[in-house]
Amino acid sequence: MSPVSIYPVPGLPEISRGAALARLIVDGLTRLRLSLEAGDVVVVTQKIVSKAEGRVRSLSEVQPSARAMEIGHRIGFDPRHVEVILGESVRVVREAPHVLITETRHGFVCANAGVDRSNTGGQDLVVLLPEDPDESAGRLRDGLKEISGAMVGVVISDSFGRPWREGQVNVAIGAAGVVALRDYRGDLDPAGYQLQGTELGVVDELASASELVMGKLDRVPAALIRGARVAGDGTVRSLLRNPATDLFR
Repeated sequence: MSPVSIYPVPGLPEISRGAALARLIVDGLTRLRLSLEAGDVVVVTQKIVSKAEGRVRSLSEVQPSARAMEIGHRIGFDPRHVEVILGESVRVVREAPHVLITETRHGFVCANAGVDRSNTGGQDLVVLLPEDPDESAGRLRDGLKEISGAMVGVVISDSFGRPWREGQVNVAIGAAGVVALRDYRGDLDPAGYQLQGTELGVVDELASASELVMGKLDRVPAALIRGARVAGDGTVRSLLRNPATDLFR
């Protein structure tokens, strides 16, 4: 067992379309007198990735459909916001006052299809999830390697609620260069029992741990995790449960 260190990377500017995230992160680490090393994991919030990729919409340009207006009236949401959510969703899972749970085109089941109105950079703006978060993580990883020369892992995180538990946690929505799942099935525990169903969501653990130093309102959109020993080739796509084995669908 080795210790794991997590460093916040503050000081990044407001991100706009086309921002060079890799350079901004490396410069932020340099200000902390840190440099990337092989095996490090860089965790970044979904929001800065989406902003850099131009996944931002102004609600003033959205014309809500009849369905969006109906749902918005029913749950107390801005119909324009609902319209954007529906455009990012393949189905509505559940709705309640001020709650709209959908399944996104990526396969994530989450609130509002991940379409967020907080920390967007403008009063009337919403930020959407990246088109392909795993690919986004791969591009950021390539950029970090080009600048630093170090083979690191990248995790893109977002805050999700959880069934049966209060409180949100950061989970991974995109990953590159890290183990996604650690499979212990078939291994023996110290008493000789063979594990039957133990798979750990490593990328979710990394995302959740990073939030401890990033905070929600502290404007720290990136963190460096060192010592985790999780290098691999996993993707978040591999964590999505097959509907055939989903007991709650």
